[in-house]
Amino acid sequence: MVHVFHYHGHHYVYDTGSGALHECDEKTAKYLAGEEAEFTDEELKATLADIEGLKDAGLLYAEEVKVAPVKSHELKALCIHICHDCNLRCKYCFADEGAYHAAREMMRLETAKKAIDFLIANSGARKVLEVDFFGGEPLMNLDVIKETVAYAKEEAAKRGKRFLFTTTTNGLLLNDDAIDFLNREMENVVLSLDGRKEVHDAVRKTISGKGSFDAVIDKIKKFVEIRGDKNYYVRGTFTAKNLDFSKDVLFLADQGFRSLSVEPVVTDIPDLQIKEEHLPVIEAEYEKLCDEYIRREAEGKGFSFFHFHIDLEGGPCLQKRVSACGAGNEYLSVVPNGDIYPCHQFAGDAKWRMGNVYEGVIDPQIRNLFATSSLFTREKCGDCFAKFICSGGCSANNYHYNGDINKPYEMTCAMMKKRIECAMHVLAERKSREN
Repeated sequence: MVHVFHYHGHHYVYDTGSGALHECDEKTAKYLAGEEAEFTDEELKATLADIEGLKDAGLLYAEEVKVAPVKSHELKALCIHICHDCNLRCKYCFADEGAYHAAREMMRLETAKKAIDFLIANSGARKVLEVDFFGGEPLMNLDVIKETVAYAKEEAAKRGKRFLFTTTTNGLLLNDDAIDFLNREMENVVLSLDGRKEVHDAVRKTISGKGSFDAVIDKIKKFVEIRGDKNYYVRGTFTAKNLDFSKDVLFLADQGFRSLSVEPVVTDIPDLQIKEEHLPVIEAEYEKLCDEYIRREAEGKGFSFFHFHIDLEGGPCLQKRVSACGAGNEYLSVVPNGDIYPCHQFAGDAKWRMGNVYEGVIDPQIRNLFATSSLFTREKCGDCFAKFICSGGCSANNYHYNGDINKPYEMTCAMMKKRIECAMHVLAERKSREN
């Protein structure tokens, strides 16, 4: 399959079978798209010769190889809900403002240790294991995080394994002690900040109803400065209230944050929900962001934007790309009482309870549903150029909007396709500068 697209006077052809991206002239693009194009005899001859050359090299109209997904019953990661409470009341929170539609509670150290034991016991031959401390707001239970990390490292050392830890935080509790601990022990830290003060404060409010921007901005800046070259993301969310989100991404970059991700909200709240009618504006915003992203990079003032990162040459192997994210099978979520769910976005839904770390067992039917799910069970993905890059989308979003983990959520698909085209343009411009 070939995908032809245009970006501000540039004409691209992406070959899904080989993963090759080609830039061409407008006439060739039209020809490959099946549109009418006026060639002279010499131009047509040269164009056809170029096409045949690429085909012979396996870089155009390459056969899509249907490899078997990589699926393992060896557990590699847990999302530990260390806290089902929060010191913010963000309007769009999928987790019911931290409570997950249940009682607000903290995970006890005993349960956290049981979760670590469960991960190790079910990890098989895996040597590197991952734990994401999640909430609510995890730093409200920092002492248990600290003791859990110490316990996990001790137990892993006994078995020749190693842990990588991540924490997601809203930044309100980032004091010197928390900053020191996170920078010392966390492989990655995700910091929630939506962008401009008026945008952030409109939805990310404190318990008293005040905006939280002024309470977190300096703490997050201090954390990132001390963090140095270690991994982190400043992550925001845009809604229907700030469809001009490119300004928020650039605002965050201007604060000195170098690793950014700003995601479209997933919600049914009417005044915040992203709708089909918003797509043209959103697509235009991604282009604005892309243009400025390239300009800043060329001037040596670049930053990293998560959705503009694709690797068409050295990225994950095809088997991993068709396997989806691993939720419900290799990656699970544990809530404060020890109950296990496929991932944090299924937490609290009794239908998806898979077991409990105290029981040490996993529901085989639910696990098998996720283990057998892949790009190839998502029929709508078959004719999509982005399928080998996005892997069929988020299972939780698919379920929450279409009732089936194998039915992609169309709004997410539309935005993903646009981001991928922008990312491909970034790649092409970067290579052009290098040459």
